[in-house]
Amino acid sequence: MTDDAIRLDKWLWYARLFTSRSKATRLCREGRIRVDGRVTRKADHRVAPGSVLTVPMPREIRVVRVLAVGTRRGPPDEARRLYETIPPRPLQAVAR
Repeated sequence: MTDDAIRLDKWLWYARLFTSRSKATRLCREGRIRVDGRVTRKADHRVAPGSVLTVPMPREIRVVRVLAVGTRRGPPDEARRLYETIPPRPLQAVAR
């Protein structure tokens, strides 16, 4: 393992996107997380700075770019420095 990559489930927990690592692991295994636009079913999938994650949340779908891997599950202010939120694009009208 290099210092610039980390397991997906661990990163999701460090970044406080999920309240427990086991919940992050479960969503990974269910194929509900995308890494760089591709569905992954592996909680041990490696993410590094620059990776773009699509994460289902209770009321929205969040798209975030990994800025740092982190070394622990710290306070919320520290966790927010691990990623940046990519704002949603407006939906285009479907031609009929």
